[in-house]
Amino acid sequence: MNEEIYDVIIIGAGASGLMMASLLNDKNLKVCVLDSNATIGAKIKVSGGAKCNITNKYLHESNFLGEQDFIKSIFSKFDNNDLLKFLHKNSLYPNLNEKIVKGTYFCNSSNEVISLFKKLTKDIHFKLNTTVKNVEYLENLFCIKTDKNIIKTKKLVVASGGKSFANLGASDIGFKIAENFGHRVQTLNPALVGFTVQKDQFWFKELSGLSLNVKIKVDGKTVVGDMLFTHKGCSGPAILTTSLYWKKGKFSIDFLPSKDSYLPKRFKKAIKELDIDIRNYEISPAGNYGYTKAEVTKGGISTPEINVENMESKLQKDLYFLGEVLDVTGELGGYNFQWAFSSAFVCSQNIMNKI
Repeated sequence: MNEEIYDVIIIGAGASGLMMASLLNDKNLKVCVLDSNATIGAKIKVSGGAKCNITNKYLHESNFLGEQDFIKSIFSKFDNNDLLKFLHKNSLYPNLNEKIVKGTYFCNSSNEVISLFKKLTKDIHFKLNTTVKNVEYLENLFCIKTDKNIIKTKKLVVASGGKSFANLGASDIGFKIAENFGHRVQTLNPALVGFTVQKDQFWFKELSGLSLNVKIKVDGKTVVGDMLFTHKGCSGPAILTTSLYWKKGKFSIDFLPSKDSYLPKRFKKAIKELDIDIRNYEISPAGNYGYTKAEVTKGGISTPEINVENMESKLQKDLYFLGEVLDVTGELGGYNFQWAFSSAFVCSQNIMNKI
């Protein structure tokens, strides 16, 4: 039986992995994509209410947690305008829709994004329903042990995402691979996620289903948007972005952020017996909803150990890391998809030039 050896193997058929594969398609390279799901783009499919919030008009490194110069450098090579040109060239035209988050571009359907990548990766070999167990580097080849067999490759691209959405196949394999090759993984936490509350905020539960426009101050950042009261605590766009910056402790909520703001009768009734400052209400969350509800994973592989010019590991040649697996996390509003696509573009250009 002939041994399978590829030029490039990509672990993960999400946004960064599919972008990477599409850019390597038809380049006379033997490329394989591994994914534990039965279909590609599982997270793309459910994103943005199944309309894929694909990028943001106001893209800037300040909308991300992570090393700012590293992020800025990646976007200088492939930004939101470059992504839109790429999509337009392939007959996909996202629409600017600012109802939820300022500057967000949505597609008509997440399925059209997945269909595009299926078309752009027609010459790529996919091994779906395949779980990566371990990776070793032996005799100038990466040996990838899966639940089915061992596959070898000259170059390995880890685009496996974070721990969020475990029901969609998310796992920590990318972080394990990084650690096996000596990389530091910064503390992982759920992000873009709702909060559970302590006893002082149990009145939130009485307002379950109510949404208010608020202004939140958290760790030096100001977040403006809708907050949704839930039976467990609070959620909504403003809270999801707040969760990105929140550390253990307090943040403050202004329930009347502008002169046009008003408080619904239901809200007034709930706070009638409470002695609270509605312009500066301090809250210390009990916790958050966890990885099952989080849209992204905060933390990841330390970027000082990654070459910003090509996404290659500084500790192991021919090993690359993309997207959410890195210690770069964006706010709500298409930022994380843009990061996935931009990091893939930078990596692909290098690999095409080296092989």
